[in-house]
Amino acid sequence: MCGDYIEISSEPERFFLVGITQPNQSFEFGEQTLDELARLTDTAGGAVVGHEHLRLREIHAGTFMGRGNAERIAGMAQELAADGVIIDEDLSPAQTRNLEDIFELTVLDRTTLILDIFALHAQSREGKLQVEFAQLEYLLPRLRGKGTQLSRLGGGIGTRGPGETKLETDRRRIQNRISHLKKDILALEKRRSTQRRLRQKKEIPSLSLIGYTNAGKSTLLNTLTKAEVLVENKLFSTLDPTARRLRLPGGREVVLIDTVGFIRKLPHALVASFRATLEEIKYADILLLVADASSPMLEDEIRTSHEVLELLKITDKIILTVFNKIDLVKDISALQPIMERHQPNASISSLEGSGLEEFLQMIPPLLQKTKSVYHYGIPYHRFDLLAKIQAQGEDAVVEYFDEYIKLKVRMEPDIAKAISRDSDLKRL
Repeated sequence: MCGDYIEISSEPERFFLVGITQPNQSFEFGEQTLDELARLTDTAGGAVVGHEHLRLREIHAGTFMGRGNAERIAGMAQELAADGVIIDEDLSPAQTRNLEDIFELTVLDRTTLILDIFALHAQSREGKLQVEFAQLEYLLPRLRGKGTQLSRLGGGIGTRGPGETKLETDRRRIQNRISHLKKDILALEKRRSTQRRLRQKKEIPSLSLIGYTNAGKSTLLNTLTKAEVLVENKLFSTLDPTARRLRLPGGREVVLIDTVGFIRKLPHALVASFRATLEEIKYADILLLVADASSPMLEDEIRTSHEVLELLKITDKIILTVFNKIDLVKDISALQPIMERHQPNASISSLEGSGLEEFLQMIPPLLQKTKSVYHYGIPYHRFDLLAKIQAQGEDAVVEYFDEYIKLKVRMEPDIAKAISRDSDLKRL
């Protein structure tokens, strides 16, 4: 009977990593991003068998790194019996194919690896839909007989695709699936929008935890709200957003939302597909930018977080920078220049609980500076009141009913409080 069984290896796939420093980057920066690539590979379940750090004078259209470098890396990877090579850059479909021909091994770029990790960690239906959409959008132009395909669609980290005879059928199937996923994701966006409107109607402010992956956002959420969100010392261990209620000093209730972590060169395919999730950041009252104060790349990670916000066109929010893992910092004085550049800020250890009380006390005054949505009913003889509110608020939407004028407007709580003293104004 033993001959009827097929032995399946449990050994992780072996990868040779290639870090690249471009002309406008420092070699030290390249070393640190190569370390991050190794952590990404480990998170995806792969084993790193070797690495090479290239300093390029120019980007080569055909192979990104030049044929000479590619042939040298091919020899190193094959000598180490690697199953594939991971390049710490985004490659075009043609560059991927050319490098596979030279290496005679599977080639993954940075985006393929990150998409694979997202697929591994997506737990909810919403997360799985958004990851699949991003994967298929990225896969479609890369589909060929022996090309790369993502692991959740095939069999290992970025494994091989279908045979040539199946290509046209597969392309049609993928295009149809993408269309179907777009409809499902649109429905998710509508549902999240409805949930946000309900929170706004109840006047419950929302605070969004953002920041570089593995900065400790989920640990902070768990500590503050007694939630049970998965916490691992791996990149992107949290993917699905989690919302929990939190009572601030003074008694005001808020919703604290944990979101997916940011990373350098966050794939645009993920930004597009996770729009429904990332919208939570756009509509949050305050952004809590959590940063790993012990990271040697601290300033770069904070800068990356701000760049992602700009990519999402979020530039007008109050941001409280939270320097987490302060207990791991050996020289606090070295942090002072960075802290001075990122005001307001708080220093905490979400794991040990130090600094949390001071941090929470900073939030209520900041909420007083935020703008919330208000719904009013105004009688027709008070067009002066309508004009006054429109002048002091923003994003006003006016609807005319038989009994009154309905106004939806965003403004600061202090202004709303002063306006509400007018006896003709009806809160809806």
